[in-house]
Amino acid sequence: MNSIAIIDYGMGNLHSVSKAIEHVAPSASVIVSSDAALIREADRVILPGVGAMRDCMAEIRRLGFDDLVREVSSDRPFLGVCVGMQALLESSEENNGVDCLGIFQGEVKYFGNPLVEANAPTTLGANKNNERLKVPHMGWNQVSQSVDHPLWCGIKDQSRFYFVHSYYVPSEVEGVVGTTQYGKSIAAAIAQDYKFAVQFHPEKSQHSGLQLLKNFALWSGNI
Repeated sequence: MNSIAIIDYGMGNLHSVSKAIEHVAPSASVIVSSDAALIREADRVILPGVGAMRDCMAEIRRLGFDDLVREVSSDRPFLGVCVGMQALLESSEENNGVDCLGIFQGEVKYFGNPLVEANAPTTLGANKNNERLKVPHMGWNQVSQSVDHPLWCGIKDQSRFYFVHSYYVPSEVEGVVGTTQYGKSIAAAIAQDYKFAVQFHPEKSQHSGLQLLKNFALWSGNI
């Protein structure tokens, strides 16, 4: 049986993620767990995340999940979601600087203040092209698929996904497979080997998000 473990470290949208996975993969065994042994037994693993990076990394390290995530993301399909994606980077500017897992190279950045629409003049004006953008970024954005990855199967390029975040991964980091625009070009998805991670919330992204989760539930880890 296809088993999918969702790592419970007290900092994720666990119920929504598990229900979405159960919907798209009804024959799979879906577990939400903080038991490292059960997680290691799963065929696929998801690392969700919401909240402050300092608190997320503190709990990940307290539970010994830093080593667990490095282990399970190296030999089976692994999905990081939102802060679960950012935690895979080397560090974050959040909370005056936080060391992360270092599975992907690069640093998570703060959007900045003021943040204005990409390619707009630096002086704020009244027209749409000078619109001040709110932080946190909350809402639907189109995602440009920069790599033909199996998890994009059945999802049209420029499909919209739902984002909620105040910090972002720059689009120049290694492994970028999808980008979006919010005042600047940001990484919407990164991937390497068995690992795929997204800044958006697929469980809240309706058809496209559910399709991505369905693809993950079937993905062998090969690109």
